[in-house]
Amino acid sequence: MVSHTTWLRYLARRFEYSLANAAKSYQHGKITNTEVGDNVWKTFFQGKLTFLHWNKGEEMVPTIAAEGGTLLVRKIPAADSQRVFVGDVVVLKDPEQSDNYLVRRLAAIEGYEMVSKDEKEEPFILEKDQCWVLADNEKLKPKEAKDSRLFGPVSMNDIIGRVLYCLRTAVDHGPIQNSQFSMQKDLPVLEVELDVDEMAKNHKA
Repeated sequence: MVSHTTWLRYLARRFEYSLANAAKSYQHGKITNTEVGDNVWKTFFQGKLTFLHWNKGEEMVPTIAAEGGTLLVRKIPAADSQRVFVGDVVVLKDPEQSDNYLVRRLAAIEGYEMVSKDEKEEPFILEKDQCWVLADNEKLKPKEAKDSRLFGPVSMNDIIGRVLYCLRTAVDHGPIQNSQFSMQKDLPVLEVELDVDEMAKNHKA
């Protein structure tokens, strides 16, 4: 049973999402300024703040099993340093395959100085709206991990969501360890929208 306080916090998250989604649509010319208000309320009353995503591969072991996992992902219409944080596990567009998506951990954002272990490579600062993502599996080489060590910085605009929960099997599932700030913000969303039975039905393993 979800408490009244949790519901209020959840509705606040819905409203924040609706505003961000409308602002993004307006900036991209999908709606006019007179349609912003209607768009906000339409988004607020329709749909969920999350979606299910299937991920398979060794890149995110042990967070996500190599055999694959069904993920509950919170939608992020416009990722920036106020909405995603270092330590978050995010879903982003594959820089090398536009029709594919990767799940990686956010390791650095704009303003961070990146220093390579290779002394031949010069340090550099991540520019505005840039971020650095890494695989959790430290045993993999950069080419195998397919992360920023291979393709470099990625745009924050390529991030579409933050992973909240992972179902590995019907008896092995639980919340994802994100940044402390994100986990606090996402808690009401997780409490209201998490449906393990639905995730199990969509599980491919």
